[in-house]
Amino acid sequence: QVQLVESGGGLVQPGGSLRLSCAASGRSFSISAMGWYRQAPGKQRELVAAISSGGDTKYEDSVKGRFTISRDNAKNMVYLQMSSLEAEDTAIYYCNAFAGRTWYSPRLASWGQGTQVTVSS
Repeated sequence: QVQLVESGGGLVQPGGSLRLSCAASGRSFSISAMGWYRQAPGKQRELVAAISSGGDTKYEDSVKGRFTISRDNAKNMVYLQMSSLEAEDTAIYYCNAFAGRTWYSPRLASWGQGTQVTVSS
């Protein structure tokens, strides 16, 4: 029902910044919480940031203060601004939707292809 396309990844040096974008489709976007996940090599996929339909946010401790999630309901877009990037941030980043207004709801959409973020000097 909800389709997601991630973009904006790339190669960046430690301490650098990137802005990821997620284009979403679906009539329920404006009332669905959204999240950014990442999966590093050999690791499980983890939720790093989420935003409710009302704009409340939460972050994984490791990215708190460095990453900012935002949304533009008029454009059906979700963003992840990443700064002070570290090698440990290297991963494939995915966005997804929740079947409700907050991140306490289960996921709504299937996984897309993600976008690769590589932090290296």
